[in-house]
Amino acid sequence: MLMNIMEGASLPPRLNTLHCGDCIAGLKQLGDGLVDLAFADPPFNIGYDYDVYHDKLESENYLAWSRDWTAEVVRVLKPNGTFWLAIGDEYAAELKIMLQRDHGLTCRSWVVWYYTFGVNCKAKFSRSHAHLFHMIKDPKNYTFNTEAIRVPSARQLVYGDRRANPKGRLPDDTWILRPQDLPNGFEPDQDTWYFPRVCGTFKERAGWHGCQMPEQLLGRIIRASSHEGDVVLDPFAGSGTTLAVAKKLGREYLGYELSEEYSEQINRRLKKIRAGDALDGAPEPLVSVPTTAQGITLAQRQGNHSPAKPHRKAKKPASRTKTKGKADAEPRLPGF
Repeated sequence: MLMNIMEGASLPPRLNTLHCGDCIAGLKQLGDGLVDLAFADPPFNIGYDYDVYHDKLESENYLAWSRDWTAEVVRVLKPNGTFWLAIGDEYAAELKIMLQRDHGLTCRSWVVWYYTFGVNCKAKFSRSHAHLFHMIKDPKNYTFNTEAIRVPSARQLVYGDRRANPKGRLPDDTWILRPQDLPNGFEPDQDTWYFPRVCGTFKERAGWHGCQMPEQLLGRIIRASSHEGDVVLDPFAGSGTTLAVAKKLGREYLGYELSEEYSEQINRRLKKIRAGDALDGAPEPLVSVPTTAQGITLAQRQGNHSPAKPHRKAKKPASRTKTKGKADAEPRLPGF
């Protein structure tokens, strides 16, 4: 459902609704303590070409605006609520301090989202990460569903170790060429997460928004920090991924989006979704693409040669499920 925000109006919250308009004005219409989980991926103030928003404010203006909208998000959170903020390098430090000092939140985790298909830079190391701040109101009372986000450990996937916990493990600024080549890298209990960006060739790509978040990443956050029936808020709906994943996972949702065009596209996306639908994207990205040794070079492709086989083939654990080599054929894994 799409609703336009009415200035000065005071309305009860309409759940499972996307509001078209400014999020600060919209949130001011809500009472205190209504939301269980908020996820925000705001403009980074780096000059991105949005259709109606100017993404290159003076620094002090951007921080003042950020203080205003974060204050409203914190106000509408329940006393045991959780706030996840996705932000780039430029203002990560300032916003983290703002959330802690100005709004009284506690940073439970500082997660690094490592992605592939980032922008290829020419005069510096190419950026391949974003910051995810896991903030809570009450460090003694908040939702964190460990059983809902466990993933297979290296002992299960690589070593066939009988000591492995059959339930898996809980999901570092790292210099790495390809994560698929590190069987022990990106352990699920670490605070560096690997999910590829939703690039233009991906089936998951909506095609009308350049900053689309992966559904599997939002799935981990929503599963960890909320329960079925809880209210999930996104003040910058963008491509609608937060709302789409919330609906698929049986949560109530509430979103705000400034752009009328984006709002219409989000509602088209939401209308195609039913509670219980599978999340888009590979459930386990580290095993959904080939390692370097299993890949093929352009020269091999043009010469119709098979990729070189590794000198020593790792022995497969007896308990590992055989796959068909396609992302869609990967078994469903807990936590994704």
